[in-house]
Amino acid sequence: MMLGQMAWFFILFADVFEVAWLFVLRWLAPLSPWAPLFVVIICSVPTNFLLAEAVKRLPAATVYAAFTGIGTAGTAIIGMAFFHESTNTGRLCSLGPVTR
Repeated sequence: MMLGQMAWFFILFADVFEVAWLFVLRWLAPLSPWAPLFVVIICSVPTNFLLAEAVKRLPAATVYAAFTGIGTAGTAIIGMAFFHESTNTGRLCSLGPVTR
């Protein structure tokens, strides 16, 4: 597999941890005052490692733009699908591609 292609897998896996931490935090925060600390450590260490590997293979701006876009869309979609968050037209349209 080419190095550039591997970088995209690193970004996708980093986004899995990025999206997961928010929802795991949502479930565990009420249980213990220490839960947020453990959730952040468990999820942010792999996220940062994977992003560090990705920036070795792709430009940093590309990695960051892809990471934030995928993370934002993933968080919104999971929130709508599993936590009954708003699915209004504006929110759904903001997840679609921008075309000219």
